[in-house]
Amino acid sequence: MSYLKFDKEQLINLEYSLNREILRSNRAGSYISTTLNGCNTRKYHGLLVCPIENFGGEKHVLLSSLDVSLIQEKEEFNLGIHRYKGGVYEPKGHKYIRHIEFDHIPKISYRIGNTVLIVERILVEKKEQILIRYTLEKAPEQTTFRFRPFLAYRNIHALSKANMFVDTRYKNVTNGIGTKMYDGYPELFMQFSHEAEFVPVPDWYYDVEYLKELHRGYEYLEDLFAPGYFELQLEQGESVVFSASTEVANPVSLKQRFTKELNKRTRRYTFISSLRNASEQFVLHKKNETDIIAGFPWYNSITRQTFISLPGLALAQNNNQLYEEVLDTYTNYLNNGLFPDFIYENTHTYNAADLSLWFIWAIQQYAKNHKRLTAIWDKYGPAIKEILENYNTSTPLFLSITPDGLIYAEKENTALTWMNSYVHGVPVVQRDGLTVETNALWYNAVCFALELAKKAGDNEFTKQWEKMPEKIGAAFLKTFWNKEHNHLADVARNKSTDWAIRPNMVIAAAMPFSPLSKEQKKLVLSVAKKKLLTKRGLRSLSPDNLRYKGTVSGNPGEREAAIHQGAVWPWLMPFFVEAYLNIHQAGGLPFVKQFMEFFEEEMTEHCIGTLSEMYDGNPPHNAKGAISQAWNVAGVYYAIDLVQNYKV
Repeated sequence: MSYLKFDKEQLINLEYSLNREILRSNRAGSYISTTLNGCNTRKYHGLLVCPIENFGGEKHVLLSSLDVSLIQEKEEFNLGIHRYKGGVYEPKGHKYIRHIEFDHIPKISYRIGNTVLIVERILVEKKEQILIRYTLEKAPEQTTFRFRPFLAYRNIHALSKANMFVDTRYKNVTNGIGTKMYDGYPELFMQFSHEAEFVPVPDWYYDVEYLKELHRGYEYLEDLFAPGYFELQLEQGESVVFSASTEVANPVSLKQRFTKELNKRTRRYTFISSLRNASEQFVLHKKNETDIIAGFPWYNSITRQTFISLPGLALAQNNNQLYEEVLDTYTNYLNNGLFPDFIYENTHTYNAADLSLWFIWAIQQYAKNHKRLTAIWDKYGPAIKEILENYNTSTPLFLSITPDGLIYAEKENTALTWMNSYVHGVPVVQRDGLTVETNALWYNAVCFALELAKKAGDNEFTKQWEKMPEKIGAAFLKTFWNKEHNHLADVARNKSTDWAIRPNMVIAAAMPFSPLSKEQKKLVLSVAKKKLLTKRGLRSLSPDNLRYKGTVSGNPGEREAAIHQGAVWPWLMPFFVEAYLNIHQAGGLPFVKQFMEFFEEEMTEHCIGTLSEMYDGNPPHNAKGAISQAWNVAGVYYAIDLVQNYKV
């Protein structure tokens, strides 16, 4: 029995099923995404969405959807569903869905009278190819199937409009056709494991309405192109596999390929295995590089989120090699001690004070399970040295080291930390100056580097840096700690201090090396527990702050203004859990265990089996933003593992 499942009453309820989404990706950067009932509600939805090399590797929707009709005794039953302008649904194939369960992949059961059809979709691991298996489980008679593909051929951030330039030509290939709507795009080869007849009836379907885009304040109407339809017949017990790919497939091997891909997937039979399954969707292999996609559907890799995600993803996949693959990829992009914000942009930008320090932190997490620290210093020591030395000499123009050893970062109209939302080109949260988590990371990085250098016998580095921790630690406490507040300041600048209660102080309290005393950490966590902790993670700002915004809603600007002024972020949970257990030890287990169990509710709420980008600060903490975010899945998995494997 599947852990994640939905029944007829839930699935025919549009309000329920349209607000729950399905996502699956592969190691080539492609993905499938739609809703539970198959009605696309976002411009980002589609059955084959993949990066196109000719367009800078940006993702494009090739196959938007595939309507399947069953014809029995000249009566046609269309299992598709589309929403058109004005909220008109046509056809209404969702009424035939009886059951969906998520094991390795989603398995959808349709019933039309005495006929039962099973539909299963999967992406081939390292290709731009979707396979859909249709199994006619029960049928009183031979059934004719009609498949009508809807093509978009456009960037995920754009919408397709009917035009005179579409190429309606196609070429026959074994059991299917190859076609492409525009020059510059790859051909899309649509084929079947059985012989199928293609009937060319090129046509546009106008004003498909995307409900989520309407609500988000974006353009929401699209025209989709259908080149025609395919027909074939099946008997009871027979199955057919449909393939849509940018390469010609061998129809004879499609069924075998489907089974082979299915066996690679992690089963979702528990909360933990669902998170493990979700973790697999973020790893991207690109030529000789390994990267992490920050989130779906609209993100590519984001350097900060890559480093923070890495420990949880490696743990979830039981793949310590993932550390080296990702760290080695990023080491090639290190430039004067800094990493670019995004490694795959044509022009690299360097607008982060903390990225390089998160890189060192990721190495530190890797070192926990590595037997030879000397080997880590031999491999990553040069990069660590480059980072620390460039920071210490204030080489990056927006960074400087204060006389007492802290990092001061300032760049006009630029957000330099993870709280990087903008409205009208201005950061929502002004954090220029001395930020608490950046300086906690700085202290931790220096201490960790010294630990490695001493193990490796690097006396020159040790002699140069051994007095720095004491200097940085004293300055940190002087700047960020005040007995009257019993928590850490968030930012200090120009002799003024921002004492807003934010989760950045929890990151500081959780660092493996910290200048804080045990009592100070306990006070920080007590305040965070009272003001920031929710069942979906930590709020980005305490509700009693005048700037607090409890919901991420409204137009794009209003949403940007809220995401770091109160929205909840699950990725912060491992820092809270680890720090809390370090203070309270086994006595703290029941409390943190309860909060980690709350996340199980989310497995069936927004995007099935995964965690969204953020959540409203106010109860019931509705999901917002991207439907699946790497550092949240990684962070929650890591925190749960801390709880389950806690040792005194």
